[in-house]
Amino acid sequence: MNPKRILVVGAGHVGLYAALRLSKKLSSREAEVMVVDPQPHMTYQPFLPEAAAGNISPRHSVVPLRRELKRCKMVAGTVTRIEHDRKVATVQPISGPAREITYDHVIVAPGSVSRTLPIPGLHEQGIGFKTIGEAIYLRNHVLDRLDVAAATPDADVRRAALTFTFVGGGYAGIEALAEMEDMARDALRYYPELKQDEVRWVLVEATQRVLPEVDRDMGAYTVQQLMKRNMDIRLDTRLESCVDGVVKLSDGDSFRSDTIVWTAGVKPSPMLDSTDFPRDDRRRITCLPTLQVVDGDQVVEGAWSAGDCAAVPDLTKEPGNFCSPSAQHAVRQAARMADNIAAVIRGREPVDYKHKHVGSVASLGLHKGVAQVYGIKMTGWPAWVMHRTYHMSRIPSFNRKVRVVVDWTLAFVLKREVVALGQLHDPREEFSEASQPVGAPRV
Repeated sequence: MNPKRILVVGAGHVGLYAALRLSKKLSSREAEVMVVDPQPHMTYQPFLPEAAAGNISPRHSVVPLRRELKRCKMVAGTVTRIEHDRKVATVQPISGPAREITYDHVIVAPGSVSRTLPIPGLHEQGIGFKTIGEAIYLRNHVLDRLDVAAATPDADVRRAALTFTFVGGGYAGIEALAEMEDMARDALRYYPELKQDEVRWVLVEATQRVLPEVDRDMGAYTVQQLMKRNMDIRLDTRLESCVDGVVKLSDGDSFRSDTIVWTAGVKPSPMLDSTDFPRDDRRRITCLPTLQVVDGDQVVEGAWSAGDCAAVPDLTKEPGNFCSPSAQHAVRQAARMADNIAAVIRGREPVDYKHKHVGSVASLGLHKGVAQVYGIKMTGWPAWVMHRTYHMSRIPSFNRKVRVVVDWTLAFVLKREVVALGQLHDPREEFSEASQPVGAPRV
């Protein structure tokens, strides 16, 4: 028989794990696995806070796709359209004209993007925290603001430079805030011009609690720990404007802040708008527990989805509940989906995905954390150890596990690197200035 072509759209947690499992379960005579993603790596997002804080190398928080997916065909580009009626995807390579790729099965897993609101100034002043580029930028920016504050004689400039605002009290926001504060506290030892009480860290959360994935007492503990570090925690408060860096909150307060980090949730990738797949009211692809796309009561043959962009029923809860957009579900859904696709290709029936959420772990900086696993609650150092152990075990490849452990081991012995490499964000600036023709106006 002719091998089936399985097209994997996106190489995040779902795409990478599904493609890797399919390439191992199916022979080349049974299927060809083709992966399309504009990036040459998968970002292990739970490690972004540690990468930003300098606890691990940024390169070690990403997984090279071509190294891991040796038996898959890689296409560096972006899927701009899927016409499932024709079983055709339009792909725009990173260079050159677009092309159409036919398939027998498609895994739609482009993931999610930051869920923003039409807040004045957010587009111009804000930065997200979903990619390795954003994590590196935030690290360099925070350290750069310390340099600005130490050098300026202007009190207003100094105050704005030392005010760091994070919007969103979920895992991404809490971990990013805690790790950045930890890093800045270490860095301040080398800034005799600055005092710790001059640095202001503000968390803005629209609801009345943080870390909604864990019980309220764990969220309350987290708030208490952050407040002990003199952080300004604003619950039941919304960001209303940040034009020109002036933060205005719904509680009436306003202040200048050079750093505004937006971590207030995610939404399915807008790429789904260019497909003919059924969507729910939150714009997610509707799925059966088998991870097959479903339109009403009708299975969409050959179409599969999982992860942040899919509405997958959670069979461990009451009807009407869906799996949360977490890495824990994504990697397990990917494995079940790969097994189901292999089963369908071999003429067998797919099996429902069912997984009871194990719990959650979160780092609050070096040697600090919260964890709630199988109903057992831990705080402080034990929770931090569990956080590291769990995520080290989940990051793909032995290569990355070893590198991360080496980074952590060295961090116990050596001091944290707290130097900003801001030139990374505009590397041609110095050369452009030096190579200006004689007499040409400088820009």
